[in-house]
Amino acid sequence: MGANMGKNSSLLDALPSTQGTLHVVMLGLDSAGKTTALYRLKFDQYLNTVPTIGFNCEKVKGTTGRAKGVSFLVWDVGGQEKLRPLWRSYTRCTDGIVFVLDSVDVERLEEAKMELARTAKAPDNAGVPVLVLANKQDLPGAREPREIEKLLGLHELAASTSWHVQPACAITGEGLHEGMEALYEMILKRRKLAKQAKTRKR
Repeated sequence: MGANMGKNSSLLDALPSTQGTLHVVMLGLDSAGKTTALYRLKFDQYLNTVPTIGFNCEKVKGTTGRAKGVSFLVWDVGGQEKLRPLWRSYTRCTDGIVFVLDSVDVERLEEAKMELARTAKAPDNAGVPVLVLANKQDLPGAREPREIEKLLGLHELAASTSWHVQPACAITGEGLHEGMEALYEMILKRRKLAKQAKTRKR
């Protein structure tokens, strides 16, 4: 490996994140489809779920693009209002946040916006990339990604927070792996920038 160090420098850039398991927290309001998304990613099949009291945790492997074969440890945390204060203890030192959204439930979008902003703006989560899974795209009345960007106020988040809106359907699995790939790319980009900043400080 030593002789090829120079040639493989771009490969080595990706190594820290492919060797270890990335920690990802899945948040969102109750009934957004978090647990359905988690088990669809894990088992590639639809499982009927019950409201989560506490959390579910599964190791999931990426299947597309550069995320292929990458391990994500995904914590799916209950979204009921009384459980949301617990989110903070799960997001500490996380590599990425997946915010699952019911794209049809327009009445609760303001509530979702408030919870996402509270999470993304917490000092512990400064710069942590956010993947918004715009779930339930198979249903009539589902809002499209551009509209969701506006309704969630994603442009109002800190400049250091990278985000991506991925249309998805947790029941069929559509868009889920593409979403994880987009999250992985944002995690790699963040690590690269951190590395460059360190080098500049020297």
